[in-house]
Amino acid sequence: MTKKSKKSFFERFANKITSFTGSSVAFLSALSIVIIWAFTGPIFQYSETWQLVINTGTTIITFLMVFLIQKSQNKDSKAIQLKLNELIAANEKASNRMVDIEDLDEDELDGLHVFYEKLADLAQKDHDIHESHSIDIAEKIHQQKKKKRAFILEIKNDQPEAEIANKESAAKSPEIEPAKTQNDKPKAKPANPKVQTKAKSKTKTSAKKDAK
Repeated sequence: MTKKSKKSFFERFANKITSFTGSSVAFLSALSIVIIWAFTGPIFQYSETWQLVINTGTTIITFLMVFLIQKSQNKDSKAIQLKLNELIAANEKASNRMVDIEDLDEDELDGLHVFYEKLADLAQKDHDIHESHSIDIAEKIHQQKKKKRAFILEIKNDQPEAEIANKESAAKSPEIEPAKTQNDKPKAKPANPKVQTKAKSKTKTSAKKDAK
């Protein structure tokens, strides 16, 4: 991803001014200035200078705001055109010739308008336009989207419960011991030395008795 380029001072200034002028604070400020100017009329005896102040101020502000608003509108329209171009390019059935349609002259636009009017006439012959855009179809689409969202939420909610159930079943099931092979014979326990000495003494005594 490339880093965002720094905006110029004029662009940042234009964005702030246009956003401020569209706010309620700017409207109330302009309204208060007009009210104050109207109340000062008797003080200045409604002279030409008094009228010239408001006329000059509003003319200068309007003259400058025209350029700032036009710049912001150009930027917004360009961004909208790029988004529409992206949608056209992403759709397989859409014609890529419509990408630069804003660069066509008025006669070419009229030709395209006639083409789409022809399509609308053909659609009216096949089906009623009110039928194709009825409320029933809108409700049907809404219900389909609602069912899809509910299905996705159900899957998300059921997934952790399934994982917990698997863990519990794994904990309850006994561990499986590895199968024994033929080589794994049980080892003999070592004999107790005391038992061995007792057995030897018994054999000696029995041998002496047999000799007598």
